[in-house]
Amino acid sequence: MADELPPLTPLTLPWMHETLDDREQINRLFAQYGSPLNLHHLGPFRQNFADYAALLDDLGLDHLIFFARKANKCRAFAAEAGRLGHGVDTASYRELEQALALGVPPERLVLTAAIKARRLIELAVANDVPIMIDNRDECELIDSVAQQHGKQAEVGLRISGFNVDGERLYSRFGVPVDEAVDFIVGVMGQQCSHLRFTGLHFHLNGYSRHERGAALSAAIDVADSLKAQGIETRYIDIGGGLLVRYLAQRNEWEQFMAALRDAQRGRRAPITFGNMGLGLQLIDGELHGEPTVYPYYNETAKVDFLAEVLAHQAPSGGSVAQMLQARDIQIRMEPGRSLLDQCGMTVARVAFRKWDSRGELLVGLEMNRTQLFSSSADFLLDPILIHHPPNPEPDHGLSGYFVGAYCLEQDVILKRKIRFQQMPAIGDWVAFPNSAGYMMHFYESEAHLFELATNLVAADSTNRFVLDDPET
Repeated sequence: MADELPPLTPLTLPWMHETLDDREQINRLFAQYGSPLNLHHLGPFRQNFADYAALLDDLGLDHLIFFARKANKCRAFAAEAGRLGHGVDTASYRELEQALALGVPPERLVLTAAIKARRLIELAVANDVPIMIDNRDECELIDSVAQQHGKQAEVGLRISGFNVDGERLYSRFGVPVDEAVDFIVGVMGQQCSHLRFTGLHFHLNGYSRHERGAALSAAIDVADSLKAQGIETRYIDIGGGLLVRYLAQRNEWEQFMAALRDAQRGRRAPITFGNMGLGLQLIDGELHGEPTVYPYYNETAKVDFLAEVLAHQAPSGGSVAQMLQARDIQIRMEPGRSLLDQCGMTVARVAFRKWDSRGELLVGLEMNRTQLFSSSADFLLDPILIHHPPNPEPDHGLSGYFVGAYCLEQDVILKRKIRFQQMPAIGDWVAFPNSAGYMMHFYESEAHLFELATNLVAADSTNRFVLDDPET
């Protein structure tokens, strides 16, 4: 069987390599904070905001871009979004409390939490923070809190259940789009008298540009129906899910997927730990399912992705961008991952090398799998290995897996087998690039009473990293 391991070369920015070349600084940070280190950089964050804003300005659209705080815990990103005049999307009490403490103006905050306990709603209402309503129970609770505070709470309505190409898109969130007008007019407008409707919001699962364009078109139709009843829609918020392109080459992505399928069929040596299918399963000789991984290589990402959504042709004619402009409706969005593209990397130290009972090389890292983990079945980027010192005669044919500190057989940092140019040594560094968006923090845990990874931030091209606020 062929045993070549297809590479997955990540797109990276110079700051990552310059930082890793600064061995004195990294050694000092490891000595002070331990392993792993989460290193963040605000430069790419600013550029990502600027790129989105430039597109929307070119289209003549009024806009407000929110940073989805749930994607990364660092206060520095929320503070920078506020400083730049953008917004922050909050989904919990602490996220909202911290954003307010950082001085982000309430009108540039939004509360979109899936569960909105009374304490959270009271914080939002007391500070005049707009709230996206998901259901009738929330509507009544917000109205009650607003009445208690003697205020009119600014609210939007999350809508879902869009019909696209004859199929109804599923979501557990929001009010069905075909019930939205009645809900806004009846429940929000008549039964809940302490609410002030301002706009519509949706967030679609997956990464279909066509579905997002169709949903935006349907939301504009709702706004038109509301206007006919004298109700203005100030904005439509299209959520996030704007694709990031992580990999440099299409052919590497295709070769990896082909190798994964061949390994599942037994046509080649495994390329994943225990020959995990990452969503694929061989049943009676037939391969079923699809890889449950993020599309790490894609042709249409970030600004190009958004441009295609806004170019969607509405049934009534014209693009959805033209429809928004004609109606003077502001477009809002809440990216997390794409605003954090190229903004961070996770660096860990090698603790040991050993061979398991199958004869596979295991390289133990001072971290655990929750510190590089999201809903994707694996993080499909080649890590950067920094050896101390480099071996002048690299080993050949050496491959293995990175494993973590939890007492679990499945604590494998990357499920993909990695080719090593030389045997990793104790104290070598392994850097996982572009991990700031959802990978560092979303599932991070403190099992075994391990401390959470330290978050460090650089603000400019000097690449000097300082501690993010310790509360994070």
